[in-house]
Amino acid sequence: MDTLIIACRTIADELTMAVKETGCSYPILWIDSGLHIQPDSLRKRLQQELDHLSNIDTALLAFGYCGNSVIGLRPPSFQLIIPRADDCITLLLGSRERRRQISENECTYYLTKGWLDFEKNIWVEYQQCVTRYGKEKADRVFEMMLAHYTSLGIIETGAFDLEEFFERTEVIAEALRLSRRVIPGTLRYIKKLLTGPWDDEFITIGPGEAVSEAHIFGQRLMQPVSSNAVSAGERPQAEKFF
Repeated sequence: MDTLIIACRTIADELTMAVKETGCSYPILWIDSGLHIQPDSLRKRLQQELDHLSNIDTALLAFGYCGNSVIGLRPPSFQLIIPRADDCITLLLGSRERRRQISENECTYYLTKGWLDFEKNIWVEYQQCVTRYGKEKADRVFEMMLAHYTSLGIIETGAFDLEEFFERTEVIAEALRLSRRVIPGTLRYIKKLLTGPWDDEFITIGPGEAVSEAHIFGQRLMQPVSSNAVSAGERPQAEKFF
């Protein structure tokens, strides 16, 4: 086994489709979702998986930076390839530049099927808030949390039934008082991770080398995302309002 993919389950539909369309035969090591809101825990889990790997030359990390959880990762005896992407939203939109362009004119809270299926997402938090404090107070809290956002951006990647998912998000948008818009996604970035070339859209970490802030920020390739956009992984936290 020369190459292995380490992937987050939040992009399972998209990665599965990309693997099929590229004819990629690399095995996939799935990392359970739910760790994104705890970068230290995610980093620890990823390092544990890296330490257990052997007989490979390359590990492809199908993750974004996820709250800088990749900083400090050290592949012991193989190279590690990491996309230059803040999170899965950038991966599914194709680039940070495209993400900025989409978000320039409308404040958007991005939502993907993977986040809704696998993560402790904003809809779960809203329902928990309603159960604990009642609908009236929950509505006030989330109105403050999402005060700067006007739309719920549904990213269409072609890897799932859009009509069914759009219907599923209707109640969410209504409760959070956001309009919905479908945003075309792409598998371009994920496919490039699988096939190469691993150019300046990726970070290549050598055996025994640790991922540092310099790898991520040193060349100013990761400028801040527009304040007009937020992803499910970057969501405001309800807890801070109590």
